Amino acid sequence: MIIVVAGAAGPAGQAVVRRFADKGHTVIGVDKSGADGTLAVDLLDFDAVKRLARDIEAEHGRVDGIVHLVGGWRGSKTFAETRLEDWDLLHDLLVRTLQHVTLAFEPLLKASERGRFAIVSAKAAERPTQGNAAYGTAKAASEAWTLAFADALEGTNATANILVVKALVNEAMREAAPERKFPGFTDVDDLAGAIDGLWDTDANGTRLDLTRE
Repeated sequence: MIIVVAGAAGPAGQAVVRRFADKGHTVIGVDKSGADGTLAVDLLDFDAVKRLARDIEAEHGRVDGIVHLVGGWRGSKTFAETRLEDWDLLHDLLVRTLQHVTLAFEPLLKASERGRFAIVSAKAAERPTQGNAAYGTAKAASEAWTLAFADALEGTNATANILVVKALVNEAMREAAPERKFPGFTDVDDLAGAIDGLWDTDANGTRLDLTRE
């Protein structure tokens, strides 16, 4: 399979890249930083994203999976202290990049024999707190966009689904704070496994809760 991972340089992205590469799939990691051998593409540049889709189509002829892991977080102590500059940042990271990727890659994903698209959302989208107003709203918007994308994929062999976490944890975080229990957090390797499992189901437009209690 040909798998595109957006946000591939982060801990979650690395886990997903590792999961699919270890299974022998072709993984195309994309990250604005260009770190860790990823393709340096600014996903806020729609023309650059469309060029990426064209280049992948020219080289591989198809895309079988897109995992959108571009993220970020900003918050405040109270609702009144919410900075709208944080909203601007989160909108770009969580919503605009998602829009560009799905619009550019829709034809390729539809053409796949078993295409899969996934984003990672947060419990904050369901029940945002006052300090998470901007973040929760951006996550909710990204979910709505993904569900609309899922509707566009109906009748094809492709699906789009949402994986929901409270937060993510990786080995480096555990080593840095060995006394912490990280209750409810989802390990990035478990996330990668759940994404891999999307190829075992035809479910489309679903929210899979990976919260670990």
